[in-house]
Amino acid sequence: MNPVLDTLPVLILYPHSRCNCRCVMCDIWKTDSTQEIGAAELERHGEDIARLRVEWVVFSGGEPLMHSDLFRLCQFLRERKIRTTLLSTGLLIERHANQIEEWIDDVIVSLDGPQEIHDAIRRVPGAFHFLARGLAALHRINPDFPVSGRCTVQSRNCTHLLATVAAARHLGLKSLSFLAADVSSEAFNRPGAWSPERQNQVALAPGKIPELEAEVEALIASGECGRFVLETPEKLRRIVDRFKAQLGLRAPFAPRCNAPWVSAVLESDGTVRPCFFHPPIGAVSHGASLLEALNGLEAVRFRRNLDVSTNAVCSRCVCSLNWKS
Repeated sequence: MNPVLDTLPVLILYPHSRCNCRCVMCDIWKTDSTQEIGAAELERHGEDIARLRVEWVVFSGGEPLMHSDLFRLCQFLRERKIRTTLLSTGLLIERHANQIEEWIDDVIVSLDGPQEIHDAIRRVPGAFHFLARGLAALHRINPDFPVSGRCTVQSRNCTHLLATVAAARHLGLKSLSFLAADVSSEAFNRPGAWSPERQNQVALAPGKIPELEAEVEALIASGECGRFVLETPEKLRRIVDRFKAQLGLRAPFAPRCNAPWVSAVLESDGTVRPCFFHPPIGAVSHGASLLEALNGLEAVRFRRNLDVSTNAVCSRCVCSLNWKS
């Protein structure tokens, strides 16, 4: 693949640096400074966004709805016919339901399990309740507005996958996806990565592996795969394999992924990454353009030398993108 990018179908934006949850598997909430990608900053990159033919912008973070003027960013993208997806904790959806329905194309909310499990993992009292109220408000405005769920599997919810599907249906989600918790990378505000002790608080102990396997097989037997659950049976079983690899019970394995050649992550401080998990490859601070950051010496060198099948970060990756135009 060409190490110099002339197209970038997917751009992931962290419009805001903070989060309103205190999730056990993420340290973004520990950020002690507030940074935003403002409308003027996004407009500065408008020419590069057009030149790179960006098709889809995903608002991630941090909680994007904590941004002071998020929907102005959305309007800028809508005027350029760029699809927008909001990744959200769900706590602020009720407050912004009208603007979401007007300016966002679809929403993906984090769902960690049925109510008690979800609230315990989010460490926000009433988190499930606020999520439910937000989705109800959004669907009162537009019953067909697409909202999906994403569940990060970890030690606290690994035996509640079927219950999570039931909760997702109760909330009115159109689908649900599962992925293993990332415990080994520096993503999600973990510079230097977690210690083994911290990793073990989120990853599965050896005795939990058979319980997760049983839950995965029960989920597969339920017939939800390909209907409501987005993963195939093969992909669900790979979640078990991820935790086995973390324990050294099997070799790590890289997914099929072309993210560094078709997408990029632009963080609220201007940092540019090839995906969530790899180190930065550039920055747009101090007047540098997005195209300059994506095709700078460091970025081109990274893509030229990257072999996804053997790279240490890729081999432990819990999430992949295999974009096909």
